[in-house]
Amino acid sequence: MAKSQKKEVGNGLWLKGGFDVPFFIIVIALITLGLIMMFSASSSYSYYYFNDSLYYFKRQLVFALVGLGVLAVVSRLNYHVLKKAAVPLLLVTFVLLVAVLLLPSPAGFEEFHRWISLGPLTFQPSEVAKFAIILYLAWDMDRHFKELSAARHPDKMKYLMTYLFILLVTCALVYKENHVSGTLLIFAIGIMMLFLAGFNYKWFVLAAAAVAIAVVVVLRDPTVLPEHAQPRILAWVDKSYDPLGVRWQTNQAIYAIGSGGFFGVGLGNSKMKQLYVSEPQNDFIFSIVCEELGFVGALFIVILFGLLVWRGFLIGIRAKDRFGSWLAMGIVFQVGLQAALNIGVVTDVLPNTGISLPFFSYGGTSLLMLIFEMGVVLSVSRTAKLKKV
Repeated sequence: MAKSQKKEVGNGLWLKGGFDVPFFIIVIALITLGLIMMFSASSSYSYYYFNDSLYYFKRQLVFALVGLGVLAVVSRLNYHVLKKAAVPLLLVTFVLLVAVLLLPSPAGFEEFHRWISLGPLTFQPSEVAKFAIILYLAWDMDRHFKELSAARHPDKMKYLMTYLFILLVTCALVYKENHVSGTLLIFAIGIMMLFLAGFNYKWFVLAAAAVAIAVVVVLRDPTVLPEHAQPRILAWVDKSYDPLGVRWQTNQAIYAIGSGGFFGVGLGNSKMKQLYVSEPQNDFIFSIVCEELGFVGALFIVILFGLLVWRGFLIGIRAKDRFGSWLAMGIVFQVGLQAALNIGVVTDVLPNTGISLPFFSYGGTSLLMLIFEMGVVLSVSRTAKLKKV
């Protein structure tokens, strides 16, 4: 790498040159479609509870506009500046994850300690934890790549144990929030980051075996899970379990998906959003997408998520350095996995674990963090070996 390139990539605060336009277009498409479906899916629920059919849409739109401003700045920022924030952000994340367990939950969600109330707004620390884990591991694994890449280095196991300890502490704190899906997602992100660093594949085989054993144990005895999660596993295994209670939301989502057919009933014409699918603007918004846009519309959105992951990995593969590569790939892996888990839950392929659909589900913290992360990937793309505008 030329000296001028080194200075531009490593030391300057701002990056010059264009970013990856295809990735940017995919992000804008997802944000736009997310807002459109947010308005459609939430209108009836908003009107019934707040006498304002635009209640959720207006709040989400504000976060989207702020997020786009953040994206414009972050995409120009030299992503190497984030290295300085790796440790402080991880420490702040731990503090927030402990604080959310001690502070009272918002009204109506007393059994879930996932949000910190900030006046009229709520803040979800687990959303920050996802990025904090990606950033810290990308930074520290890059620092110690010589030791990690060696076949037999005395410190290699020490670093692996350190990373696993940090990952497990984060997962334990999120698990205490009664947030099983968030725990699984953060754990998967951490394992993916370790895989990208090139640790011996045997460790991942052991991890997969451990996960398989855990799944079997949970399916045989759901009481090992928190009390609120046990009925959800039972309802997933036994489709006739509590149809007017635990399975209500899932059953209504299946009805919505089925009634959408191939081309859908038309944007805004969903019947299941009329208080049948409870809180359709949140985790089950994809069922309204399927009902209104049909198989074709739903498939288009799935393809968009697939393209986002593909293009993000391409940016990572062609990045100028390991830190940028791991950062970009970790971020798009998070988005892709979360989307896959959400769609799996909505279609009853997976138990109802309460996981949001990126860019679509209501949530200011989630949307703002997502758009910020997309800005980071665009920043990496500015120095990647890609054709840019």
